[in-house]
This record gives sequence, structure tokens and C-alpha cells, in this order.
Amino acid sequence: MIAAITPGEHFQALLDGREHAPFALLGPHHDAAGTQVRVCLPHAIAAAIIVGATKLPLQRRGASTIFEFRFPGRAQLGQYRIEWQDGSGATHSTFDAYAFPPEISGFDLYLFGSGRHWHAYRVLGAHARVRDGVAGVRFATWAPNAERVSVVGDFNRWDGRCHPMQVHGSSGVWDLFLPELAPGAIYKYEIRNRHDGSLHLKTDPYGQRFEHRPATAAIVPEPAGFAWQDAAWIADRSGTSWLNRPCSIYEVHLGSWRRAAGKAPSYRQLAETLVAYVRDLGFTHIELLPLTEHPLDESWGYQTTGYFAATSRYGTPDELRLLIDTCHRQGIGVLLDWAPAHFPRDTYALARFDGSAVYEHEDPRRGEHGDWGTLIFNYGRYEVKNFLLSSALYWIEEFHIDGLRVDAVSSMLYLDYSKRDGEWLPNEYGGRETLEAIAFLRELNTVVHAEHPGCLVIAEESTSWPGVSRPVDGGGLGFSMKWNMGWMHDTLLYLGLDPIYRRYHHRELTFGMLYAFTENFILPFSHDEVVHGKGSLLGRMPGDDWQRFANLRLLFTYQFTYPGKKLLFMGGEFGQWREWDCGGELDWQLLAHAPHRGLHDLVRDLNRLYRELPCLHRLDFEAEGFIWLDCDDADNSVIAYRRGDGEGNSAIVALNFTPVPRYGYRIGVPFGGRYREILNSDSLHYGGGNLGNTAWVEALASPQGTWPHCLELTLPPLSGVVLVPER
Repeated sequence: MIAAITPGEHFQALLDGREHAPFALLGPHHDAAGTQVRVCLPHAIAAAIIVGATKLPLQRRGASTIFEFRFPGRAQLGQYRIEWQDGSGATHSTFDAYAFPPEISGFDLYLFGSGRHWHAYRVLGAHARVRDGVAGVRFATWAPNAERVSVVGDFNRWDGRCHPMQVHGSSGVWDLFLPELAPGAIYKYEIRNRHDGSLHLKTDPYGQRFEHRPATAAIVPEPAGFAWQDAAWIADRSGTSWLNRPCSIYEVHLGSWRRAAGKAPSYRQLAETLVAYVRDLGFTHIELLPLTEHPLDESWGYQTTGYFAATSRYGTPDELRLLIDTCHRQGIGVLLDWAPAHFPRDTYALARFDGSAVYEHEDPRRGEHGDWGTLIFNYGRYEVKNFLLSSALYWIEEFHIDGLRVDAVSSMLYLDYSKRDGEWLPNEYGGRETLEAIAFLRELNTVVHAEHPGCLVIAEESTSWPGVSRPVDGGGLGFSMKWNMGWMHDTLLYLGLDPIYRRYHHRELTFGMLYAFTENFILPFSHDEVVHGKGSLLGRMPGDDWQRFANLRLLFTYQFTYPGKKLLFMGGEFGQWREWDCGGELDWQLLAHAPHRGLHDLVRDLNRLYRELPCLHRLDFEAEGFIWLDCDDADNSVIAYRRGDGEGNSAIVALNFTPVPRYGYRIGVPFGGRYREILNSDSLHYGGGNLGNTAWVEALASPQGTWPHCLELTLPPLSGVVLVPER
């Protein structure tokens, strides 16, 4: 039998900074002899208790930092105040924090301990509250291997002796209510490890606001009060199938999109400039590189320290809400990059949070990413799963985000991801799959789709893992969509070749159709393709400047007419020459030059065409929406295909990947009648040579390939044309 802890042992633990149950000593206590009030005041030379209009001196307990007073009988104290003087003679007065017992419910603790507290962010962290008529802040954190946890800040001189928190049994959850503390206060947790007594000063894992870098303390947030005006958007999102709707995404790093006087823009400024720009270009969504708080600008947000906090770089949380609300009112969805695959080693954050591996694995073969110098979440731990699920729902519910793009999914799925033999441990069956991460991802997708219909969860997954975007109940991972990295790599490899060699690599264009409908794919030209020495999209195109622009116009025409949703990183739409620089801004002055402006206009028109023609988006994920008309003409480097919507509407696309114009080029089509050219990437308006097909083209009753009719077209050099049949 374990012996009960005596009052003397509690006293000594409190004085030594080891006490895990401060309410056993501090605050009011009733016994047969009366009512005892006890406080710990490390910086006081004298103290008093004020009950109503009565002020009574507190007696110091020996030479300790503990002061106490005993009332005869069972006193009804109500909410009393403690007044004390420090060594400089200043007087301080506050309600006693230990007169407010811990209030986290057993049900919350049960859900948290069983991995089913999807809204843990409403319990843990710092929350302004009113208790018994007294305003203050409740702090709560999870530190299962701590001997003592204290909340510290300017309000208590960052001294962990002042406000030790109470642990809830074996749950590892600690909490404390600090009366009269207000939103805006900065704070951290001082944690003493139970095994070696080491002290760790940590910021709040559930913190919803943080100081501006390089400072790292959390900030008590204001209670949510933003007046959303996007109810119609949310209702439409939940009531309409996204599978059959157009989705073209403009990927943005907010800090380097456009700067003012060398400074990063604010959320409020972007609500005016960015939203108007994206609306004019016709993109349906903006995807924001991670806005979760992070210490290093050069990580672009992918090494997160604040999973519940919008970065302070661009303004306040409500200003971010304004940006998102403005997008919605202008008909633009907002996606957020979210990085649950790893977290940085910064000593003030999640790493070894209570002196032990809490959020990560203890064994580096499970717990470290060597390539990135980061740590891997322990997805099998219920409390960690709560943390990540809760973070995902937080952004959707508190910021009305329309979906999450989950970063580095491949690294989550494989235990040996980017590791050599001896650097990883197999799973319990001897395999290389991360079973806990697979279960987590399935639960993430199940919960998000069930709780918020219409919200998207998108995987950045670069392997051949089957069923990434297939339902969980059918054995899939349950993501809404997946980036088509294979198509992207093949296409950029092909377009990067001198056209004279493309005939030998024709398969790079056609191979993707063998798997195009095995997943719900997004066709991405993302930030990863314009950094680390890869050059810009325009810079990667071969030939002279005219050919470079023609190739890029051809690339975008191919992307917007090929099955799959679309994604383009900022700067690509007008032909940025330089690699992306996260510390600068895009080269907006290029839009003063005709070739760049023409490319910009083409992207606008491609977006319009993609949105307005159901045959270009309705069956993006179904084989019935695509038919090859000609995929074998390697000698001429030409491909042609038909897109349909299943309701009789169609478009014919022909792409010429050489700088040689093709006159009288025959393309087989299934139906006769007249066809009209509605887009030509060689148009003079886009900076091309204006070679194309005027007025109507009559289909000839002459078989071509396997088709009974054909179109005789002029295919401009390095260009694509889109035609639609007369109804």
C-alpha cells in the first residue's frame, strides 16, 4: 500500500517547487478547528487577507514564503482578496487563485485520455472566463511526466513558485484559474520533470496567439467575437458536391506576394489587394502556405510551433478572419497548408515538452526526420492524436477555412521514409508502413468530412500508395483529393526538353492517363517547383524568349484542359523569371511588358473557360469525361483529346509541342457538324503569332484513326487550341 502524503511533505514539496497538488495546501481549508487560508507569496515581506470590509494580517509560516490565517469556526469567506507588499514597498492586491478549485470535467478528461476529444482546444490552452463573478483566465496543459507545472509571465515575475498548477490524477492534464488576469497577458509554462528534476520553460502547445518573432511567449487571446458575414457561402459549401465543381487554386505565400516599403503585407491589406487580384484572375480558391505560428521565416511555415495560432507576422487572428470572410463574400474559397508530419526541435516549444518525449517518440529511429532536422509525432498516443485532430477542426471552425492541404503525407505513411537501413524500426508486423499514422489520417478525414461537409482535405503524397483519395470504409485513406506529383514531374520534364527531342519522350505526355482516374487528382505547379535551384517555370522552358513564353502558355493550356483540379503558385501566372524568394516580393513590374501581360491574360481566360464549360470540370475524376482523339503522333509531338460532361457537351483540345506550325492537320472526332475555336494560346492577345482557325471549322465525313469524322486544323507552333461543337 502506498502511504498517504502528509501535510508536512506537501509543504516541503511546495517550498521545493515540486508540488503537483497545490490545492491540498493553498486556498481555504475547513477542519474541526476552523477555516484556514494559506497563500504562497515568494516576493512578499508582509501580507493580509481582505474579506468584505475587513482586513486581517496573514502570518508568515516560519521563514518560508507561505502566509496563513485561521478563522474560528467554518467561515463563509466568499471571494476574498490577498494584499501584499514587496521588498520595494509596492502594494499588490488580487483575488486568491486557490479559492477557485480546478473545473475541468471528468468527461473532458475521459475524452482526452481516450483520443476522442476532437475539440480539446476548447479545454486546454488559455481561455478568458468569468467564475463566481470574477473575470480571469483558465490555463490548462498536458504534461504527463511533469512533477510540477506552473504558469508564469509578467504578472508573477516569471517565477514558477507563484502559481503552481493542479494535476488531474493520472491524466497528465494540469490547470489553474488566475483571477483578474486579462486577454493580452503573455505567459509560458515552467515544467519540472519528475524523473530528473530538470526545469523547462515552454510556450503553450494550445496557445492561440504568440508574440512576434523572435519572442516566443504565448498571449492570452481575446474571446472570439468576429462578426462573420459568410453564412451563404458556408451553406452553399455544405450543400453542393465539390467533386463536380471547378476548382482552380492560387497558391500564395503571404509574406512575399506583394510588399509595401519593404515590409510584409498585413492580413487587412491582403483582404483588399489579394482578394481583388484573385477574383480578377478567376481562381476559385486561394491556398495559403502555413499560417500556423513558426519561428523561422525560411521554413515558409512548414516547421510549426503554434498549431492553434495564426502567425503574428501579418496581424491579429481577427484580421485573418477578415481576410477569409472577404474571400468568401467574393466567392473565393480558402485552403490552408497544414503540417502534421513533423515539428521543429526548438527548445521552447513541443520538443521534449515536459523533459521527456511527449509529442514525439523517444527512439530517434521512430521520432526524427533526418532530412529536415525535425521530430515526428507519436500518432499512436491518444493525447497526440487529440492535439492534431483538434488543430484541424480549430482552423475549420474558428477561421472558416474551406479545407486543409496536408503536407508531406508520404513521410507519415512510411517508417523508412528517407532513411537508410538501421535508421528505422519496422512495425509490429515487420513492415515499413506507419500503422498509427494511417489510422490517424483515416480518422482525420472521417471526422472532417462528417463534421463539415464540403470541406476538403488534400494530400501532398508522392508515392504509389493506393486509395489515398478513396473512402475509408473501402480501405482508402479518405482524403478528398491528392496532388498528382507524377503528372507534374513528367510534364515539366517533357516541357523542359528542346522540342527536337520531344518525339523520343512522347510517353511522358501520355503515361499519366493510365492512372489519371485512380485518385481524385489535383494538377500542381507549386512552390516546390520554383525553389532550391530549380528555376522559375518560365526559366525552365527551352529556346529563346519567344519560345519560352509560348511553351509556358502551352503548359498552362494543357493543365487547364487535362482532367483534374488545378493549382498554380504565385508568380507563374505572369511569368516570373527569378526563383521564388520568400524574403522579397514578386516582380510585379514585369506586367508592364507585353509577353508577361499576355501570359497573365491567358491564365485569366483559361480560368474563365474552365469555370464556364462543364465539360472541362464536371467529370474531372471520371474516365467518362476524357477520350483520346490522338495520343500516338510522337513524330509531330501532337496530342488531341475530347473532354465531356456526360450530358452531351464537349470540347476538343489539340496541343502542338513543337515550334513548327501544322497546317491542315487532321484530328479524328466522333461527331460531324461545325466546331468553333474558343481559345488559342498563340493569340496575339496573349503575345503569340496569331496563327489559328477563324470562324467555324466543318468536320469532314472522312475517317481519321478510329473516328468517323475529322477536323482539318491549323495548329500554331508551341500552342494549344480548344474548340467546341455547334449545339
